[in-house]
Amino acid sequence: MEINKLTGIIVDLCIKIHSRIGPGCFERVYEEILYYELLKLNIEVKRQLLLPIEYEALCIENAYKLDLLVDEQLIVELKSVYPLPTVYFKQLQTQLSLLNLKHGMLINFKVALMKEGIHRVFNNFGREELKERFK
Repeated sequence: MEINKLTGIIVDLCIKIHSRIGPGCFERVYEEILYYELLKLNIEVKRQLLLPIEYEALCIENAYKLDLLVDEQLIVELKSVYPLPTVYFKQLQTQLSLLNLKHGMLINFKVALMKEGIHRVFNNFGREELKERFK
C-alpha cells in the first residue's frame, strides 16, 4: 500500500479510537485496539515484535521491541503520556535506523485533540519497505 494512504488510514483510526476511548488509558489498550482495527481492514500488522541488535561480532537477541510494524514498511510507536518527552522521537529514529526503514509514526493518545498527538518520523536513508519479512 502507498505510504501516504497507509498513514492516512492510521490517522483516521487513531481519531476514531481517541474519540471513543478518550485520553486516559494505558498504551497497551490503544495498541490492542489499533491492531484490531488494522486487522479488520486486512492490513498486515505485527505487534510487540522483538528484534536483535548486532554490534560487531555480538548479536543481542530481543534487544528492542516495536509496538506495531504495519505492512512491512511503517513502524508505529504508541504512547500515552503528557508531556511527550523528546526521547521518544529518538527511540523511533533508532528503530528506523536499525531496521533501515524510512517511515515511522509516533502517536500519543494522552492529548485533548488527537491531531496534537500524531507525529511522522523519517529516516531519510532508509528503505521504503523491509526486504525480509518478520514472523
